[in-house]
Amino acid sequence: MTVKEIFENMEYGPAPESAAEALAWLVDQGDRFGHFIDGAFTDPGDGFDSRNPATGEVLATLSQARAEDVSAAVAAARRAQPKWERLGGHGRARHLYALARMIQKHARLFAVLETLDNGKPIREARDIDIPLVHRHFYHHAGLAQLIESELPGMVPHGVCGQVIPWNFPLLMLAWKVAPALAAGNTVVLKPAEYTSLTALLFADICRRAGLPKGVMNIVTGDGAVGELLVAHDGVDKVAFTGSTDVGRAIRRATAGHGKALTLELGGKSAYVVFDDADIDSAVEGLADAIWFNGGQVCCAGSRLLVQEGIAETFHTRLRARMDKLRIGDPMDKCIDVGAIVDSAQRERVASMVAGCTTGTVYQPGAGLPARGCYYPPTLITGLAPSDPLMQEEIFGPVLVSTTFRTPAEAVALANDTRYGLAASVWSENLNLALDVAPKLAAGVVWVNATNLFDAAAPFGGMRESGFGREGGWEGLRAYLRPAGKTKPLHRIVPSHGDDSKTQGGIDRTAKLYIGGKQARPDGGYTRTVFSKSGTALGEVPITNRKDIRNAVEAATGAAGGWARTTGHARAQILYYMAENLEARAAEFAGRIDAMTGGRKGAEEVVASIRRLFTYAAWADKFDGRVKGVPLRGVAMAMRAPVGVIGALCPDEAPLLGLVSVMAPAMAMGNASVLIASDPFPLAAMDFTQVLETSDVPGGVVNILSGAHADLAPTLAQHASVDAVWSFSSTDLSAQIETDSAGTLKRTWVNHAQARDWSGAVGEGHAFLDAATEVKTIWVPYGE
Repeated sequence: MTVKEIFENMEYGPAPESAAEALAWLVDQGDRFGHFIDGAFTDPGDGFDSRNPATGEVLATLSQARAEDVSAAVAAARRAQPKWERLGGHGRARHLYALARMIQKHARLFAVLETLDNGKPIREARDIDIPLVHRHFYHHAGLAQLIESELPGMVPHGVCGQVIPWNFPLLMLAWKVAPALAAGNTVVLKPAEYTSLTALLFADICRRAGLPKGVMNIVTGDGAVGELLVAHDGVDKVAFTGSTDVGRAIRRATAGHGKALTLELGGKSAYVVFDDADIDSAVEGLADAIWFNGGQVCCAGSRLLVQEGIAETFHTRLRARMDKLRIGDPMDKCIDVGAIVDSAQRERVASMVAGCTTGTVYQPGAGLPARGCYYPPTLITGLAPSDPLMQEEIFGPVLVSTTFRTPAEAVALANDTRYGLAASVWSENLNLALDVAPKLAAGVVWVNATNLFDAAAPFGGMRESGFGREGGWEGLRAYLRPAGKTKPLHRIVPSHGDDSKTQGGIDRTAKLYIGGKQARPDGGYTRTVFSKSGTALGEVPITNRKDIRNAVEAATGAAGGWARTTGHARAQILYYMAENLEARAAEFAGRIDAMTGGRKGAEEVVASIRRLFTYAAWADKFDGRVKGVPLRGVAMAMRAPVGVIGALCPDEAPLLGLVSVMAPAMAMGNASVLIASDPFPLAAMDFTQVLETSDVPGGVVNILSGAHADLAPTLAQHASVDAVWSFSSTDLSAQIETDSAGTLKRTWVNHAQARDWSGAVGEGHAFLDAATEVKTIWVPYGE
């Protein structure tokens, strides 16, 4: 027999990992667990079994948390938080470093327990999950050390409620706990019902590492426990990873409460293969993209888009690779695909595939283990983009596929989904790959790679894949807020008067500004704007739903072209707007004074001109970062525009407020639909003339007038609006956050708190951050 024949006929023998140490740890705990509150485990209560999905055997019994348990955990976190914050960045860094060292020391125990509890192959838990876990704690120890010098003026939120899923139990814990603790928050964590054991082992590690009592708390149970934690009045910040449907429910539950919120939700990630790709490498990458962790990955490359010319060859090689995947006991180190986490999840996957009435289903012929929650790797080809399996997240080892002809069609198909978490692009032509990558609506894009993660690189989604980022400085900022207290903002109502009492002169009724043109309101109605003394100053249109529809259509049409405009070109237009505003400064100052009854109109105009200069300056300078990740390559955290921003402008600063909202949106490449100050709209309507004379492309800025309370729901519910900001003196925060849950659009609302629009908080990074998404593009290099 030749060496070639030996290699072709070799079989992998069993290489079982011992579970003895993990099982011994469970026995030492009595195989029963209470909650971890205030530095100690509580007595076990009534609960549920945690089972090994590969065998069905019971590993331990866990306690179902009650409302009083959640309250006790939150109270412990609240007591511990001030002292933990006062410990300072260096003090917290020392504790995070100690946790990293302890996790590294017990890495094999964590890996084995994770595999027993979750069903993922031990190779994945050992070689991927656990190294990333201690990497996160090491990295955030460094961020904690630097936080005071690099992020001055920022303070922690307080108590963080965190809810994590079952697919990466310990890794998701690290993604959330490490930045929260580094920033000075304390934590109450609710692990997934199916997979709580490594979280409880982590609690034991926290106790042994000397983490102060109450800084880390863990309550176990089903989804009802997560609901209790999210809704608890003592929680200041909520972080959730899980399904999009639950994310919507959390958005609604927290609406109007002023809690900070980050959501990392579902995905249907595109895996785009061009005809010049290294096919063997792309096939191997795809095996990792979809069958890693049994396909139970939110960013799994579950939608294969392959160029027509190579589709047949690619699918043939992919089927051959599928035939060699080894399925079985996840504790065996030679296994590629382990068990699905639970029988209910396995049945869900099977029923979705069984319901597929189109396409061709392929599954390898190798049998599955006689017991346990196993499902075979599956490929379904020949699907149309609209087929349910091309649109819905399956969350299992199921790959669906279709073809494309041109790069433009590939981008269109990749973006034809309500999700926007991740994507992979495969091409040996780096120019093509880097042209396509920024066009994909995804928070993370891998070029000639997949499933690359690191603590330094931001991870998170767009669209209905959630909002917020985890990892790096961007993820740390999600656990911080500006220092200082705000003041309540009292509602400002329009003045009333006598229509017959006018300033005189020729009547001029303002029009809406839509698509770069003056437009009459669809309803045909206007209202009179009065001065404080009751003098009629003019009339403004009353906007209705159709007007908003028209404005959003105009903004959507303009957004793509404006986003592709260079920052320098956008800066030139902003400078030109400032120049044209200054030429009419006296007119605008008089208008502001007449509406408000004050004498600070001139100051407001000067501040508005200065603000336009500020964002013109930022237009080509608000850069992303190249992240120092441990691979031969780069991870570029790029700044991308959000898209279409709908904004309710401040009432108290009719011109400066409008400019302060419009200018950062424009500078970062967004299009906007702006609702003018409700009581003082004339300055905004006059400003449309500045836009018309400043080379602003039609649709980039649209200005409407009307009652904020009437228009906010339409903006928040509109599917083509990507973000809603509200600085209205009418408190609409709860309604906007609730109404935005349908499409999970980004929101930035004031919760009826005042902002000094002429001061430092009226401009700067907060506005630029809100006007951009962080898109992380990974580009490995080398042969």
